[in-house]
Amino acid sequence: MTTAHAIAIFLAGVAAGTINTVVGSGTLITFPVLLSFGYAPVVANVSNTIGLVPGSVSGAVGYRRELSGQVGRLLRLASASTLGGVAGAVLLLTLPASAFKAIVPVFIVIALAAILLQDRLLAMLGSRHRPGHANPGPVVMLGVLICGVYGGYFGAAQGIMLLALLGLAIAEDLQRINALKVVLAGLVNLVAGVIFVFSAHIAWLPALLIATGSIIGGIAGARWGRRLPPVALRAVIVVVGITAIVRLV
Repeated sequence: MTTAHAIAIFLAGVAAGTINTVVGSGTLITFPVLLSFGYAPVVANVSNTIGLVPGSVSGAVGYRRELSGQVGRLLRLASASTLGGVAGAVLLLTLPASAFKAIVPVFIVIALAAILLQDRLLAMLGSRHRPGHANPGPVVMLGVLICGVYGGYFGAAQGIMLLALLGLAIAEDLQRINALKVVLAGLVNLVAGVIFVFSAHIAWLPALLIATGSIIGGIAGARWGRRLPPVALRAVIVVVGITAIVRLV
């Protein structure tokens, strides 16, 4: 790995950590970067998953005030995320690599669609939000489980999907919902990453560079990420997402 490649991967980790904390879809930054440097799709995916875990931790710490009073709700949702993350990781490891290469472009298209529709989703959530302490029901738990399976398998825009699901189902302030999203998406990456450590080939240096960058990005996202111009942010993600599709196809 050249110095320029290492710097690019580190900066991608910073960007991904920031984006994951603010909304989600940071994988659409780091995954294409790893692909562009010649890493096989599955290796890039598992290395990216492991690398983004520390950024979720730093992001969750930054949102600790918003998490206050939500421990019971978080524990219920975390059980679904954990099961989903394990199932998604097992699917990634048991299905052939050719299946991943064929399926992921479709997932990226779904992720890009979620990003482009983000304003409408957030407007819909904002119009109905009010303080409350609603607990997630069976349908929401199932939705979180499905998001976990998706996140354990690939994960791009998992955060946006969680934010939309939880925001529409739980009467709560949007920033408190976002805090839940940061923890749940990070938990999915964590359980999937643990499985990958023992069962998959990992490019450890890129994973370490992404991890270091994502910690910085997670802190930045919790403190200042909400000030990022949303149009510019979405434009960058869409461009790198399309690049990843082209690379895979």
